[in-house]
Amino acid sequence: MRTSLALAVSAALVAGTALGLAPAAQAGETGTIRFVDIAGEGGTVLKANVIAPAGSGGAARHPLIVLPTSWAMPQIEYLAQAQKLADSGYVVVSYNSRGFWQSGGQIETAGPKDVADASKVVDWALANTPADPEHVGMAGVSYGAGISLLAAAHDPRIKAVAALSGWADLIESIYSGRTQHLQAAALLGGAGYLTGRPGPELQEVLGDFLSSNLDKEDEMIAWGRTRSPATYLDRINANGAAIMLGNAWGDTIFPPNQYASFFEKLTGPKRLEFRPGDHATAEATGLFGLPNDTWTSAHRWFDRHLKGVDNGVDREQPVQLKSRSTGGYEGYADWKSVHADQRKFDLGGTQRVWANVDSGANGGITLLTNALDQFLRTPPVVSVPLLPRAFAGVWQSERYDTPQRVRGTVKVHTTVASTEESGTLVAYLYDVGPLGVGKLVSNAPYTFHDRTPGKPFAVDLELFSTAYDVPAGHRLALVVDTVDPLYIEHNPTGAQLTFSSPSADPSYVSVPLRKE
Repeated sequence: MRTSLALAVSAALVAGTALGLAPAAQAGETGTIRFVDIAGEGGTVLKANVIAPAGSGGAARHPLIVLPTSWAMPQIEYLAQAQKLADSGYVVVSYNSRGFWQSGGQIETAGPKDVADASKVVDWALANTPADPEHVGMAGVSYGAGISLLAAAHDPRIKAVAALSGWADLIESIYSGRTQHLQAAALLGGAGYLTGRPGPELQEVLGDFLSSNLDKEDEMIAWGRTRSPATYLDRINANGAAIMLGNAWGDTIFPPNQYASFFEKLTGPKRLEFRPGDHATAEATGLFGLPNDTWTSAHRWFDRHLKGVDNGVDREQPVQLKSRSTGGYEGYADWKSVHADQRKFDLGGTQRVWANVDSGANGGITLLTNALDQFLRTPPVVSVPLLPRAFAGVWQSERYDTPQRVRGTVKVHTTVASTEESGTLVAYLYDVGPLGVGKLVSNAPYTFHDRTPGKPFAVDLELFSTAYDVPAGHRLALVVDTVDPLYIEHNPTGAQLTFSSPSADPSYVSVPLRKE
C-alpha cells in the first residue's frame, strides 16, 4: 500500500516537472530546428531534434554535441540550451531515450541498448549533419548524464562530457548503506510508468527493491553495477574524454559522495562542481534558457575541449564548490583537499533507543526540501533538547567560539548492538544554535542483517558530503534514530539499538572543519 501510494504521488510530481520544464519548440534566431527519427540499436526509433549553426550548409564541419533526455522528460527538454550551443557554432542532436514518450522500445535504465543508442545517434549525426567526427561531445541531466558517461566508456569518438546531476555508481546512489532510498526509487519508478514503458527487467528489479526481497539482492547489485560508469572507469580513462561532473549537495536521488569518489579516480581532464539544491534543481533554470552557472560551465568546458578555445577553464582549480550558507564559490586542487582538516568529537557513554518510531529528526522530502534550502536557505530543523531520548541518540560537540566551515564528508564511527539480527539506523548532523534549534547539515542511512542479537559490532558511516557554515556560538550535534520517510527501514517491531563507546575502540564523529 505504501509503495503504491508513493508511486502514484511521485508520478504526478514528475509529470508536473516534465511539463513545467519543457520549453516551447521554436526556431532559433540563427539555427533551424528539425525533428527527425533516428534508428537506434536494433532499429528502434528514437525521436530526436537537430539544430545546426546558421549558414552551415557548406562543406565546413562543426563540433557535435549529443544530448540524451533525462528520465521521463520529453525530447524538447534541452531546446533552450541546444539553441545557445548552435548559436556558438555547435551541431546539437537531442533525442528521447528509448522507452520514453514517442521513442520506441522499452526502458532499459541505461543498459547496453541505451549505450548502443548513443553511438547510433553519433553515427546518424555524422552522416546527416555537418558534424565534425574529430570533435564529439555528450551532455545531459540525470538519466542523460549517466548515459553520457557510459557512452564515453564505450565510444572513443566522444572527446568531452558534461554529466549534470547524474550517477557514477547506481548502487551507492539509491542503495547507500545497504538501505533502499524509498522516495527516490518510487519517484523514478512512478515517473517511468507514467511517461514510458518499463521493460520486464526494470519491473522485476524495482519490485524486488521496493519490497525488500533480499533473496534477490546479489542480482539487483549486479544489475546496478552493469549500469554504473564507475564499473567502466578503466575504459573511460583509456579513451581520455574530458569529464565535467556537476551535482547538488542535497541530491536525494544521486547523492554527491559517489560522484566525488569517481572524480578522484579519473585520470584525464576533469572538473567537479557542487552547488546547493536537490536533484537537477541546480540546472533547472538553464532549461528555460535563463542564466545558469552549471550550464555556463558546461559551455565553457565544451568550448575548451571541443573547439580548443583558450578560455582559462583548465587553469582554474578543478574542484569548484558553492556553499549552502554563503553562496560563494571556492576552488580546490582535488577532492581530498576539500576535507583535509578533520576534527573529532566523541560519542561517549551508552545510549539505548527503541526502533520503529520517528523521533522527529529526518532528511525531508525528495526534491522539495533541498530545493527550499537552495533558494531560501531553510534546511529541515528540530529542537534538539526536545528530541525524545527513548527514540533518538543525541551527542553534541563543544560550542565553537569562531565560525566553522563544514566542507566535504562527515564520518561516523560507533559500536552498535541490536536485540534483533536486522535493523536500520539513520544518522543526522545538526548545526545547533543557542536556543537548541538544530538545522540539518547532512544525514545518511545504514542497514545491517545477520547480526547476532546482543553482540556489539562496529559501524562506519559516511554522511552525504556538503558545504555548510556553522556560525560562532553554535555547536554540532549528531542524532541517530531508526525511521526516516526517505528510506525503507528494517527494524523488527519492538527492536532496540544500543550505542556504546568501548575504551578499546572509542566512538566519534569526524567533521571536516575549516576555520573562517
